[in-house]
Amino acid sequence: MTHETMEPTAAGLPFGAGAGLDPLRRDDDLTGLTSSTVDLLVVGGGATGAGAALDAAARGLTVALLESGDLASGTSSNSSRLLHGGVRYLEQMEFNLVREALHERGLLGELAPHLVSRLSFLYPLTHRVWERGYVGAGLTLYDALAGIGDRHGFRRHRHLSRRALLKEVPHLRRDAAVGALAYDDGHVDDARLVVALARTAAREGATVLTRVRVIALASRMDHTVATCEDLLSGERFTVRARRVVLATGPWSGLTQEMLGDQRVRVRASKGVHLVIPRERLPMTSALIARTPRSVLFVIPTGDVVLLGTTDTPWEIGPGPVLPTGGDVRYLLDEANRWLREPLTPDDVLGVYAGLRPLVDQPTRDQTQSISREHVVKEVAPGCVVIVGGKLTTYRIMARDAVDAATRGLGVKASPTGHLGLVGAAGFAQSWARRDSAAAAAGVDVAAVERLASRYGSDYPTLLSMGRRDPALLEPVPGAPSLLRAEVIYAARYEAAMTVEDVLRRRSRAGLETRDSGADAAPHIAGLLAGALGRTPAWAQEQAESYRRGAEVARSALATADDTELVPLLADLASVWGGAA
Repeated sequence: MTHETMEPTAAGLPFGAGAGLDPLRRDDDLTGLTSSTVDLLVVGGGATGAGAALDAAARGLTVALLESGDLASGTSSNSSRLLHGGVRYLEQMEFNLVREALHERGLLGELAPHLVSRLSFLYPLTHRVWERGYVGAGLTLYDALAGIGDRHGFRRHRHLSRRALLKEVPHLRRDAAVGALAYDDGHVDDARLVVALARTAAREGATVLTRVRVIALASRMDHTVATCEDLLSGERFTVRARRVVLATGPWSGLTQEMLGDQRVRVRASKGVHLVIPRERLPMTSALIARTPRSVLFVIPTGDVVLLGTTDTPWEIGPGPVLPTGGDVRYLLDEANRWLREPLTPDDVLGVYAGLRPLVDQPTRDQTQSISREHVVKEVAPGCVVIVGGKLTTYRIMARDAVDAATRGLGVKASPTGHLGLVGAAGFAQSWARRDSAAAAAGVDVAAVERLASRYGSDYPTLLSMGRRDPALLEPVPGAPSLLRAEVIYAARYEAAMTVEDVLRRRSRAGLETRDSGADAAPHIAGLLAGALGRTPAWAQEQAESYRRGAEVARSALATADDTELVPLLADLASVWGGAA
Protein backbone atom coordinates (compact mmCIF):
# COMPACT_ATOMS: atom_id res chain seq x y z
CA MET A 1 0.00 0.00 0.00
CA THR A 2 3.04 2.30 0.24
CA HIS A 3 3.14 5.00 -2.43
CA GLU A 4 4.73 8.43 -2.64
CA THR A 5 3.89 10.13 0.66
CA MET A 6 3.00 13.68 1.55
CA GLU A 7 4.88 13.98 4.86
CA PRO A 8 8.15 11.99 4.90
CA THR A 9 8.93 13.27 8.43
CA ALA A 10 6.22 10.97 9.77
CA ALA A 11 8.46 7.97 9.13
CA GLY A 12 10.57 8.88 12.16
CA LEU A 13 7.77 8.44 14.69
CA PRO A 14 8.75 7.29 18.16
CA PHE A 15 6.92 4.16 19.24
CA GLY A 16 6.37 2.39 22.52
CA ALA A 17 4.40 4.91 24.57
CA GLY A 18 1.14 3.52 25.87
CA ALA A 19 -0.97 1.23 23.73
CA GLY A 20 -1.46 1.82 20.05
CA LEU A 21 -4.20 1.20 17.50
CA ASP A 22 -1.98 1.15 14.43
CA PRO A 23 -3.79 0.91 11.06
CA LEU A 24 -0.61 -0.51 9.53
CA ARG A 25 -1.24 -3.70 11.55
CA ARG A 26 -4.76 -3.98 10.19
CA ASP A 27 -4.13 -6.73 7.62
CA ASP A 28 -2.44 -8.93 10.22
CA ASP A 29 -5.32 -8.36 12.65
CA LEU A 30 -7.87 -9.33 10.01
CA THR A 31 -5.94 -12.48 9.15
CA GLY A 32 -5.72 -13.43 12.80
CA LEU A 33 -9.46 -13.01 13.28
CA THR A 34 -10.36 -15.41 10.50
CA SER A 35 -7.99 -18.15 11.60
CA SER A 36 -9.31 -18.87 15.11
CA THR A 37 -12.39 -18.67 17.34
CA VAL A 38 -12.45 -15.74 19.76
CA ASP A 39 -13.97 -15.97 23.20
CA LEU A 40 -15.97 -12.76 22.78
CA LEU A 41 -16.99 -10.65 19.80
CA VAL A 42 -18.13 -7.12 20.59
CA VAL A 43 -20.12 -5.35 17.88
CA GLY A 44 -20.03 -1.57 18.25
CA GLY A 45 -17.18 0.83 19.05
CA GLY A 46 -18.83 3.39 21.31
CA ALA A 47 -18.24 3.79 25.04
CA THR A 48 -20.16 0.63 25.97
CA GLY A 49 -18.61 -1.51 23.25
CA ALA A 50 -15.06 -0.32 23.93
CA GLY A 51 -15.73 -0.75 27.64
CA ALA A 52 -16.95 -4.32 27.08
CA ALA A 53 -13.87 -5.17 24.99
CA LEU A 54 -11.64 -3.84 27.77
CA ASP A 55 -13.60 -5.64 30.47
CA ALA A 56 -13.41 -9.01 28.70
CA ALA A 57 -9.77 -8.67 27.69
CA ALA A 58 -8.82 -7.72 31.24
CA ARG A 59 -10.45 -10.98 32.41
CA GLY A 60 -8.10 -12.93 30.14
CA LEU A 61 -10.52 -13.64 27.28
CA THR A 62 -9.63 -13.39 23.60
CA VAL A 63 -11.64 -10.46 22.29
CA ALA A 64 -12.44 -8.78 18.99
CA LEU A 65 -14.22 -5.44 18.71
CA LEU A 66 -15.67 -4.53 15.30
CA GLU A 67 -17.00 -1.06 14.47
CA SER A 68 -18.49 -0.14 11.09
CA GLY A 69 -17.42 3.50 11.33
CA ASP A 70 -14.85 5.23 13.50
CA LEU A 71 -14.48 4.82 17.24
CA ALA A 72 -17.18 6.88 18.99
CA SER A 73 -18.61 7.97 15.64
CA GLY A 74 -22.19 7.68 16.89
CA THR A 75 -23.71 8.57 20.24
CA SER A 76 -20.43 8.55 22.16
CA SER A 77 -18.95 11.62 20.48
CA ASN A 78 -22.12 13.71 20.56
CA SER A 79 -23.12 13.94 24.21
CA SER A 80 -23.10 16.80 26.71
CA ARG A 81 -19.65 15.51 27.80
CA LEU A 82 -20.79 15.18 31.40
CA LEU A 83 -20.02 12.66 34.11
CA HIS A 84 -23.00 13.12 36.37
CA GLY A 85 -25.55 11.34 38.48
CA GLY A 86 -28.40 13.21 36.84
CA VAL A 87 -30.11 15.56 39.29
CA ARG A 88 -33.33 15.49 37.30
CA TYR A 89 -33.60 11.70 37.62
CA LEU A 90 -34.26 12.12 41.34
CA GLU A 91 -37.71 13.48 40.47
CA GLN A 92 -38.33 10.24 38.55
CA MET A 93 -37.38 8.23 41.65
CA GLU A 94 -34.36 6.71 39.84
CA PHE A 95 -32.34 6.57 43.05
CA ASN A 96 -30.31 3.48 42.16
CA LEU A 97 -29.35 4.95 38.79
CA VAL A 98 -28.24 8.23 40.38
CA ARG A 99 -26.23 6.52 43.14
CA GLU A 100 -24.54 4.20 40.65
CA ALA A 101 -23.69 7.07 38.31
CA LEU A 102 -22.28 9.20 41.13
CA HIS A 103 -20.04 6.33 42.21
CA GLU A 104 -18.78 5.91 38.64
CA ARG A 105 -18.21 9.67 38.36
CA GLY A 106 -15.76 9.53 41.23
CA LEU A 107 -14.15 6.28 40.12
CA LEU A 108 -13.40 7.47 36.60
CA GLY A 109 -11.57 10.42 38.11
CA GLU A 110 -9.12 7.81 39.44
CA LEU A 111 -9.03 5.59 36.34
CA ALA A 112 -8.56 8.47 33.87
CA PRO A 113 -7.53 11.59 35.83
CA HIS A 114 -6.33 13.34 32.68
CA LEU A 115 -9.76 13.11 31.04
CA VAL A 116 -11.98 14.02 33.99
CA SER A 117 -12.39 17.45 35.55
CA ARG A 118 -14.68 18.93 38.18
CA LEU A 119 -17.20 21.53 37.03
CA SER A 120 -19.36 23.78 39.18
CA PHE A 121 -23.04 23.93 38.14
CA LEU A 122 -25.47 26.72 38.95
CA TYR A 123 -29.19 26.03 39.18
CA PRO A 124 -30.95 29.43 38.98
CA LEU A 125 -34.05 29.90 41.14
CA THR A 126 -37.08 31.88 40.00
CA HIS A 127 -39.15 31.56 43.21
CA ARG A 128 -37.95 32.89 46.54
CA VAL A 129 -39.00 30.30 49.11
CA TRP A 130 -40.47 26.99 48.04
CA GLU A 131 -38.13 26.40 45.09
CA ARG A 132 -34.99 26.91 47.17
CA GLY A 133 -36.26 24.40 49.70
CA TYR A 134 -37.42 21.90 47.07
CA VAL A 135 -34.26 21.98 44.95
CA GLY A 136 -32.08 22.19 48.04
CA ALA A 137 -33.66 19.02 49.40
CA GLY A 138 -32.95 17.26 46.11
CA LEU A 139 -29.32 18.34 46.13
CA THR A 140 -28.97 17.25 49.76
CA LEU A 141 -30.08 13.80 48.61
CA TYR A 142 -27.70 14.05 45.64
CA ASP A 143 -24.80 14.73 48.03
CA ALA A 144 -25.87 11.84 50.25
CA LEU A 145 -26.06 9.42 47.32
CA ALA A 146 -22.59 10.49 46.21
CA GLY A 147 -21.30 9.91 49.71
CA ILE A 148 -17.80 11.09 48.82
CA GLY A 149 -17.62 14.73 49.93
CA ASP A 150 -14.24 16.20 49.06
CA ARG A 151 -12.55 12.82 48.49
CA HIS A 152 -12.68 13.25 44.72
CA GLY A 153 -12.82 17.03 44.72
CA PHE A 154 -16.61 17.19 44.30
CA ARG A 155 -17.98 19.67 46.84
CA ARG A 156 -21.38 19.55 48.46
CA HIS A 157 -24.06 21.95 47.25
CA ARG A 158 -24.09 25.63 48.25
CA HIS A 159 -26.78 28.33 48.39
CA LEU A 160 -26.21 31.58 46.46
CA SER A 161 -28.05 34.89 46.70
CA ARG A 162 -28.93 36.81 43.55
CA ARG A 163 -25.94 39.09 44.12
CA ALA A 164 -23.63 36.08 44.45
CA LEU A 165 -25.13 34.49 41.33
CA LEU A 166 -24.59 37.62 39.24
CA LYS A 167 -21.04 37.92 40.52
CA GLU A 168 -20.46 34.33 39.40
CA VAL A 169 -22.21 34.78 36.02
CA PRO A 170 -22.36 38.54 35.31
CA HIS A 171 -23.84 38.14 31.83
CA LEU A 172 -27.14 36.80 33.22
CA ARG A 173 -30.17 39.09 33.19
CA ARG A 174 -30.57 40.73 36.57
CA ASP A 175 -34.27 39.79 36.67
CA ALA A 176 -33.75 36.21 35.46
CA ALA A 177 -33.36 34.65 38.91
CA VAL A 178 -33.70 35.43 42.60
CA GLY A 179 -30.69 33.30 43.51
CA ALA A 180 -29.22 29.89 42.77
CA LEU A 181 -27.94 26.63 44.15
CA ALA A 182 -24.45 25.52 43.22
CA TYR A 183 -23.19 21.93 43.09
CA ASP A 184 -20.38 20.01 41.43
CA ASP A 185 -20.40 17.38 38.72
CA GLY A 186 -17.85 15.99 36.28
CA HIS A 187 -16.79 16.80 32.74
CA VAL A 188 -15.14 14.48 30.21
CA ASP A 189 -14.35 14.53 26.49
CA ASP A 190 -16.57 11.62 25.45
CA ALA A 191 -14.78 10.77 22.20
CA ARG A 192 -11.33 10.80 23.76
CA LEU A 193 -12.64 8.59 26.57
CA VAL A 194 -13.70 5.99 23.99
CA VAL A 195 -10.31 6.13 22.28
CA ALA A 196 -8.63 5.61 25.66
CA LEU A 197 -10.91 2.65 26.36
CA ALA A 198 -10.17 1.08 22.98
CA ARG A 199 -6.42 1.60 23.37
CA THR A 200 -6.50 0.12 26.85
CA ALA A 201 -8.44 -2.88 25.52
CA ALA A 202 -5.74 -3.33 22.87
CA ARG A 203 -3.09 -3.10 25.59
CA GLU A 204 -4.88 -5.94 27.38
CA GLY A 205 -4.85 -8.05 24.21
CA ALA A 206 -8.09 -7.21 22.38
CA THR A 207 -8.20 -6.85 18.60
CA VAL A 208 -9.91 -3.55 17.75
CA LEU A 209 -10.92 -2.90 14.13
CA THR A 210 -12.86 -0.01 12.68
CA ARG A 211 -14.48 0.23 9.23
CA VAL A 212 -15.63 -3.38 9.53
CA ARG A 213 -19.38 -3.97 9.27
CA VAL A 214 -21.12 -7.05 10.63
CA ILE A 215 -23.74 -7.90 8.01
CA ALA A 216 -25.05 -11.22 9.36
CA LEU A 217 -25.04 -13.25 12.55
CA ALA A 218 -25.81 -16.97 12.72
CA SER A 219 -26.12 -18.86 15.98
CA ARG A 220 -24.58 -22.36 16.05
CA MET A 221 -24.58 -24.99 18.80
CA ASP A 222 -21.50 -23.71 20.64
CA HIS A 223 -20.57 -20.50 18.84
CA THR A 224 -21.84 -17.68 16.64
CA VAL A 225 -20.67 -16.93 13.11
CA ALA A 226 -20.45 -13.28 12.12
CA THR A 227 -20.28 -12.45 8.42
CA CYS A 228 -18.32 -9.21 8.07
CA GLU A 229 -17.37 -6.75 5.35
CA ASP A 230 -14.13 -4.81 5.35
CA LEU A 231 -15.36 -1.40 4.24
CA LEU A 232 -11.89 -0.36 3.05
CA SER A 233 -11.27 -3.30 0.69
CA GLY A 234 -14.83 -4.52 0.13
CA GLU A 235 -13.78 -8.06 1.05
CA ARG A 236 -16.03 -10.30 3.12
CA PHE A 237 -14.91 -12.74 5.81
CA THR A 238 -16.30 -14.60 8.81
CA VAL A 239 -15.50 -14.44 12.51
CA ARG A 240 -16.35 -17.28 14.90
CA ALA A 241 -17.03 -16.32 18.51
CA ARG A 242 -18.05 -18.33 21.56
CA ARG A 243 -19.97 -15.35 22.90
CA VAL A 244 -21.23 -12.05 21.41
CA VAL A 245 -22.10 -8.66 22.89
CA LEU A 246 -24.20 -6.33 20.72
CA ALA A 247 -23.41 -2.75 21.76
CA THR A 248 -24.84 -0.90 18.77
CA GLY A 249 -26.80 1.76 20.63
CA PRO A 250 -29.69 3.29 18.65
CA TRP A 251 -29.32 0.60 15.98
CA SER A 252 -29.57 -2.33 18.40
CA GLY A 253 -32.86 -3.33 16.80
CA LEU A 254 -31.15 -4.02 13.48
CA THR A 255 -28.43 -6.19 14.98
CA GLN A 256 -30.96 -8.09 17.07
CA GLU A 257 -32.97 -8.83 13.92
CA MET A 258 -29.95 -10.63 12.47
CA LEU A 259 -30.58 -13.26 15.15
CA GLY A 260 -34.37 -13.26 15.02
CA ASP A 261 -36.84 -10.94 16.76
CA GLN A 262 -36.09 -7.79 18.68
CA ARG A 263 -36.09 -8.85 22.33
CA VAL A 264 -35.33 -5.31 23.52
CA ARG A 265 -36.97 -2.47 21.66
CA VAL A 266 -35.16 0.84 21.41
CA ARG A 267 -36.42 4.40 21.00
CA ALA A 268 -33.90 6.91 19.71
CA SER A 269 -33.95 10.43 21.11
CA LYS A 270 -32.04 13.23 19.37
CA GLY A 271 -29.90 15.56 21.45
CA VAL A 272 -28.49 18.71 19.83
CA HIS A 273 -25.74 21.00 21.15
CA LEU A 274 -24.48 24.39 19.97
CA VAL A 275 -20.83 25.44 20.27
CA ILE A 276 -20.36 29.09 21.29
CA PRO A 277 -17.02 30.96 21.57
CA ARG A 278 -15.88 31.33 25.18
CA GLU A 279 -15.31 35.06 24.70
CA ARG A 280 -19.00 35.45 23.85
CA LEU A 281 -20.01 33.65 27.06
CA PRO A 282 -17.02 34.02 29.43
CA MET A 283 -18.20 31.45 31.98
CA THR A 284 -16.25 29.43 34.51
CA SER A 285 -19.31 27.71 36.00
CA ALA A 286 -21.91 25.73 34.08
CA LEU A 287 -25.62 26.54 34.12
CA ILE A 288 -28.50 24.07 34.30
CA ALA A 289 -32.17 25.03 33.97
CA ARG A 290 -35.48 23.46 33.06
CA THR A 291 -37.05 23.90 29.64
CA PRO A 292 -40.51 22.81 28.44
CA ARG A 293 -39.07 19.87 26.47
CA SER A 294 -35.69 19.03 27.99
CA VAL A 295 -32.95 20.45 30.22
CA LEU A 296 -30.80 23.43 29.30
CA PHE A 297 -27.07 22.99 29.86
CA VAL A 298 -24.57 25.82 29.33
CA ILE A 299 -21.17 24.17 29.79
CA PRO A 300 -17.77 25.89 29.50
CA THR A 301 -15.07 23.61 28.11
CA GLY A 302 -11.72 24.74 26.75
CA ASP A 303 -12.11 27.73 24.44
CA VAL A 304 -15.84 27.21 23.89
CA VAL A 305 -19.17 26.84 25.66
CA LEU A 306 -21.60 24.01 24.87
CA LEU A 307 -25.28 24.90 24.81
CA GLY A 308 -27.75 22.01 24.82
CA THR A 309 -29.78 19.94 24.71
CA THR A 310 -32.88 18.81 22.89
CA ASP A 311 -34.73 15.57 23.62
CA THR A 312 -36.94 14.66 20.65
CA PRO A 313 -37.87 11.31 19.02
CA TRP A 314 -35.77 10.31 16.00
CA GLU A 315 -37.81 8.35 13.50
CA ILE A 316 -35.29 8.19 10.63
CA GLY A 317 -33.35 4.97 10.01
CA PRO A 318 -29.67 4.16 10.56
CA GLY A 319 -26.97 6.53 9.40
CA PRO A 320 -25.70 9.99 10.32
CA VAL A 321 -27.72 12.42 12.44
CA LEU A 322 -28.01 16.14 11.78
CA PRO A 323 -29.44 19.11 13.67
CA THR A 324 -32.03 21.36 12.04
CA GLY A 325 -32.52 25.10 12.01
CA GLY A 326 -35.49 24.51 14.29
CA ASP A 327 -33.21 22.81 16.82
CA VAL A 328 -30.83 25.77 16.77
CA ARG A 329 -33.61 28.32 17.23
CA TYR A 330 -35.09 26.35 20.13
CA LEU A 331 -31.78 26.23 22.00
CA LEU A 332 -31.01 29.89 21.37
CA ASP A 333 -34.48 30.90 22.57
CA GLU A 334 -34.12 28.86 25.75
CA ALA A 335 -30.67 30.25 26.48
CA ASN A 336 -31.74 33.82 25.78
CA ARG A 337 -34.35 33.63 28.51
CA TRP A 338 -31.42 33.91 30.91
CA LEU A 339 -28.89 36.10 29.10
CA ARG A 340 -28.50 39.86 29.28
CA GLU A 341 -27.15 40.01 25.70
CA PRO A 342 -29.10 37.50 23.57
CA LEU A 343 -27.22 35.04 21.39
CA THR A 344 -27.84 35.01 17.64
CA PRO A 345 -27.10 32.37 14.98
CA ASP A 346 -23.96 34.37 14.11
CA ASP A 347 -22.57 33.50 17.55
CA VAL A 348 -22.70 29.76 16.81
CA LEU A 349 -19.37 28.18 15.82
CA GLY A 350 -20.68 24.67 15.38
CA VAL A 351 -23.66 22.39 15.96
CA TYR A 352 -23.72 18.65 16.58
CA ALA A 353 -26.40 16.04 17.14
CA GLY A 354 -26.44 12.54 18.60
CA LEU A 355 -28.95 9.87 19.53
CA ARG A 356 -29.73 8.48 22.96
CA PRO A 357 -30.55 4.75 22.74
CA LEU A 358 -33.45 4.50 25.21
CA VAL A 359 -35.13 1.26 26.20
CA ASP A 360 -38.68 1.58 24.90
CA GLN A 361 -41.34 2.04 27.56
CA PRO A 362 -44.73 1.96 25.80
CA THR A 363 -46.46 3.66 28.75
CA ARG A 364 -44.30 6.79 28.35
CA ASP A 365 -45.00 8.99 25.34
CA GLN A 366 -42.22 11.56 25.79
CA THR A 367 -38.60 10.48 25.37
CA GLN A 368 -37.51 12.77 28.21
CA SER A 369 -39.63 10.72 30.63
CA ILE A 370 -38.09 7.36 29.65
CA SER A 371 -35.76 5.82 32.22
CA ARG A 372 -32.02 5.93 31.56
CA GLU A 373 -31.55 2.52 33.19
CA HIS A 374 -29.77 -0.03 31.01
CA VAL A 375 -30.99 -3.48 30.03
CA VAL A 376 -28.93 -6.58 29.20
CA LYS A 377 -30.78 -9.47 27.58
CA GLU A 378 -29.84 -12.68 25.81
CA VAL A 379 -31.27 -12.54 22.28
CA ALA A 380 -29.86 -15.89 21.07
CA PRO A 381 -27.73 -18.60 22.69
CA GLY A 382 -24.49 -16.91 23.76
CA CYS A 383 -25.50 -13.50 22.33
CA VAL A 384 -26.54 -10.57 24.51
CA VAL A 385 -27.65 -7.04 23.71
CA ILE A 386 -26.90 -4.05 25.94
CA VAL A 387 -29.22 -1.05 25.55
CA GLY A 388 -29.97 2.17 27.43
CA GLY A 389 -27.82 3.67 30.15
CA LYS A 390 -25.67 6.77 29.95
CA LEU A 391 -22.04 7.68 29.32
CA THR A 392 -21.26 7.96 33.03
CA THR A 393 -22.20 4.34 33.69
CA TYR A 394 -20.45 2.82 30.66
CA ARG A 395 -18.19 0.67 32.90
CA ILE A 396 -21.13 -0.88 34.77
CA MET A 397 -22.95 -1.50 31.49
CA ALA A 398 -19.86 -3.16 30.00
CA ARG A 399 -19.36 -5.32 33.10
CA ASP A 400 -23.00 -6.43 33.13
CA ALA A 401 -22.92 -7.27 29.42
CA VAL A 402 -19.75 -9.36 29.73
CA ASP A 403 -21.09 -11.07 32.86
CA ALA A 404 -24.26 -12.04 30.99
CA ALA A 405 -22.47 -13.13 27.83
CA THR A 406 -19.93 -15.32 29.64
CA ARG A 407 -22.26 -16.81 32.23
CA GLY A 408 -21.35 -20.46 32.76
CA LEU A 409 -17.80 -20.11 31.41
CA GLY A 410 -16.23 -19.66 34.82
CA VAL A 411 -14.40 -16.42 33.98
CA LYS A 412 -13.05 -14.21 36.73
CA ALA A 413 -14.83 -11.10 37.98
CA SER A 414 -14.32 -7.78 36.23
CA PRO A 415 -11.12 -5.99 37.31
CA THR A 416 -11.94 -2.69 35.58
CA GLY A 417 -12.73 -0.88 38.82
CA HIS A 418 -8.99 -0.89 39.49
CA LEU A 419 -7.62 -0.70 35.93
CA GLY A 420 -6.30 2.69 34.88
CA LEU A 421 -6.79 3.74 31.28
CA VAL A 422 -4.01 4.61 28.85
CA GLY A 423 -2.46 7.91 29.91
CA ALA A 424 -3.38 7.54 33.58
CA ALA A 425 -0.20 5.89 34.93
CA GLY A 426 2.18 8.56 36.20
CA PHE A 427 -0.13 11.39 35.18
CA ALA A 428 0.34 13.39 38.38
CA GLN A 429 4.11 13.35 37.93
CA SER A 430 3.98 14.21 34.23
CA TRP A 431 1.53 17.05 34.96
CA ALA A 432 3.91 18.42 37.59
CA ARG A 433 6.69 18.48 34.96
CA ARG A 434 4.68 20.39 32.38
CA ASP A 435 6.64 23.65 32.80
CA SER A 436 10.00 22.01 32.20
CA ALA A 437 8.55 19.91 29.37
CA ALA A 438 7.25 23.05 27.67
CA ALA A 439 10.61 24.80 28.01
CA ALA A 440 12.51 21.80 26.63
CA ALA A 441 10.15 21.50 23.64
CA GLY A 442 10.06 25.25 22.96
CA VAL A 443 6.28 25.55 23.26
CA ASP A 444 4.12 27.45 25.72
CA VAL A 445 2.81 25.82 28.87
CA ALA A 446 -0.82 26.18 27.75
CA ALA A 447 -0.10 23.94 24.75
CA VAL A 448 1.45 21.28 27.00
CA GLU A 449 -1.51 21.47 29.40
CA ARG A 450 -3.87 20.94 26.47
CA LEU A 451 -1.85 17.91 25.35
CA ALA A 452 -1.79 16.52 28.89
CA SER A 453 -5.57 16.81 29.19
CA ARG A 454 -5.97 14.84 25.96
CA TYR A 455 -3.20 12.24 26.23
CA GLY A 456 -2.33 12.13 29.93
CA SER A 457 1.13 10.81 30.70
CA ASP A 458 1.63 9.98 27.00
CA TYR A 459 2.00 13.66 26.08
CA PRO A 460 5.85 13.51 26.09
CA THR A 461 5.59 11.20 23.06
CA LEU A 462 4.03 14.02 21.08
CA LEU A 463 6.59 16.54 22.29
CA SER A 464 9.41 14.17 21.31
CA MET A 465 8.27 14.34 17.68
CA GLY A 466 9.40 17.96 17.68
CA ARG A 467 13.01 16.97 18.31
CA ARG A 468 13.17 15.43 14.84
CA ASP A 469 10.94 17.98 13.14
CA PRO A 470 10.12 21.19 15.09
CA ALA A 471 7.33 22.00 12.62
CA LEU A 472 5.29 19.16 14.10
CA LEU A 473 4.81 21.21 17.28
CA GLU A 474 3.19 24.04 15.35
CA PRO A 475 -0.61 24.32 15.02
CA VAL A 476 -2.30 22.99 11.91
CA PRO A 477 -3.19 26.00 9.74
CA GLY A 478 -6.90 26.64 10.18
CA ALA A 479 -7.06 24.69 13.48
CA PRO A 480 -5.19 26.66 16.14
CA SER A 481 -5.94 24.19 18.96
CA LEU A 482 -4.51 21.19 17.07
CA LEU A 483 -0.78 20.51 16.65
CA ARG A 484 0.55 18.77 13.55
CA ALA A 485 2.05 16.07 15.78
CA GLU A 486 -1.43 15.22 17.06
CA VAL A 487 -2.59 14.32 13.57
CA ILE A 488 0.27 11.87 13.10
CA TYR A 489 -0.25 10.47 16.59
CA ALA A 490 -3.97 9.99 15.88
CA ALA A 491 -3.14 8.01 12.74
CA ARG A 492 -0.45 5.78 14.23
CA TYR A 493 -1.77 5.23 17.77
CA GLU A 494 -5.50 5.99 17.69
CA ALA A 495 -6.87 4.36 14.50
CA ALA A 496 -7.72 7.69 12.82
CA MET A 497 -8.06 7.13 9.08
CA THR A 498 -9.83 10.23 7.76
CA VAL A 499 -9.85 13.99 8.13
CA GLU A 500 -13.26 13.71 9.77
CA ASP A 501 -11.86 11.32 12.39
CA VAL A 502 -9.25 13.91 13.35
CA LEU A 503 -11.35 17.07 13.18
CA ARG A 504 -14.50 15.82 14.87
CA ARG A 505 -13.38 13.09 17.32
CA ARG A 506 -9.63 12.93 18.05
CA SER A 507 -9.93 16.70 18.39
CA ARG A 508 -12.95 19.02 18.24
CA ALA A 509 -11.42 21.55 15.87
CA GLY A 510 -14.11 20.78 13.29
CA LEU A 511 -16.75 22.04 15.73
CA GLU A 512 -14.79 24.97 17.09
CA THR A 513 -13.91 26.86 13.90
CA ARG A 514 -16.39 28.84 11.82
CA ASP A 515 -15.57 26.95 8.63
CA SER A 516 -15.99 23.55 10.38
CA GLY A 517 -12.28 22.95 9.85
CA ALA A 518 -12.45 23.12 6.03
CA ASP A 519 -9.30 25.29 5.81
CA ALA A 520 -7.42 22.79 7.96
CA ALA A 521 -8.57 19.75 5.96
CA PRO A 522 -5.85 19.80 3.23
CA HIS A 523 -3.08 20.09 5.83
CA ILE A 524 -4.52 17.27 7.94
CA ALA A 525 -4.99 15.10 4.85
CA GLY A 526 -1.32 15.57 3.95
CA LEU A 527 -0.18 14.58 7.42
CA LEU A 528 -2.44 11.53 7.40
CA ALA A 529 -1.11 10.50 3.99
CA GLY A 530 2.44 10.59 5.29
CA ALA A 531 1.59 8.59 8.40
CA LEU A 532 -0.48 5.98 6.55
CA GLY A 533 1.56 5.63 3.38
CA ARG A 534 -1.08 7.15 1.11
CA THR A 535 -0.70 9.13 -2.10
CA PRO A 536 -1.10 12.87 -2.77
CA ALA A 537 -4.22 12.01 -4.77
CA TRP A 538 -5.70 10.28 -1.71
CA ALA A 539 -4.94 13.33 0.42
CA GLN A 540 -6.63 15.63 -2.09
CA GLU A 541 -9.69 13.38 -2.18
CA GLN A 542 -9.80 13.32 1.63
CA ALA A 543 -9.73 17.10 1.90
CA GLU A 544 -12.43 17.51 -0.71
CA SER A 545 -14.60 14.83 0.88
CA TYR A 546 -14.42 16.56 4.25
CA ARG A 547 -15.23 19.94 2.69
CA ARG A 548 -18.30 18.51 0.93
CA GLY A 549 -19.49 16.83 4.11
CA ALA A 550 -19.12 20.06 6.08
CA GLU A 551 -21.19 21.87 3.44
CA VAL A 552 -23.94 19.28 3.71
CA ALA A 553 -23.95 19.56 7.50
CA ARG A 554 -24.19 23.38 7.32
CA SER A 555 -27.04 23.19 4.82
CA ALA A 556 -29.06 21.18 7.34
CA LEU A 557 -29.34 24.32 9.46
CA ALA A 558 -31.70 25.76 6.85
CA THR A 559 -34.24 22.99 7.53
CA ALA A 560 -37.22 23.39 9.83
CA ASP A 561 -37.56 19.84 11.18
CA ASP A 562 -36.25 16.28 10.85
CA THR A 563 -38.51 15.38 7.93
CA GLU A 564 -36.53 17.77 5.70
CA LEU A 565 -33.23 16.08 6.56
CA VAL A 566 -33.66 12.81 4.66
CA PRO A 567 -31.95 13.77 1.37
CA LEU A 568 -29.16 15.56 3.24
CA LEU A 569 -28.52 12.50 5.42
CA ALA A 570 -28.13 10.36 2.31
CA ASP A 571 -25.63 12.87 0.89
CA LEU A 572 -23.66 12.96 4.14
CA ALA A 573 -23.54 9.17 4.39
CA SER A 574 -22.16 8.92 0.87
CA VAL A 575 -19.45 11.53 1.56
CA TRP A 576 -18.27 10.86 5.12
CA GLY A 577 -19.55 7.29 5.36
CA GLY A 578 -17.18 6.02 2.70
CA ALA A 579 -14.39 8.55 2.96
CA ALA A 580 -11.66 6.28 4.32
